[in-house]
Amino acid sequence: MQDYDDAVLKCFLENQSQLFPEPVATSEEEAEFFLEDVCAAVVDSKEEVQQYFEEEGVDLEGDPLEEAEVFPVGDGRFLIVEG
Repeated sequence: MQDYDDAVLKCFLENQSQLFPEPVATSEEEAEFFLEDVCAAVVDSKEEVQQYFEEEGVDLEGDPLEEAEVFPVGDGRFLIVEG
């Protein structure tokens, strides 16, 4: 199971509208529950984002950071939410 720290939870709360028409979480607790439920991943670099999608068998055309479900956490890490 992935641990989601405050920075990751805040990132999701601020960016969830890019994935969903209505908020799926309004608090950090709800965000953590949702991220656990969809098995969201936190990776440490752009290279790991690319590797994540390759391992999932997703063919990317272009920069993986331009994918709708990839959000920079702000500290060099990236949150990947496939919901």
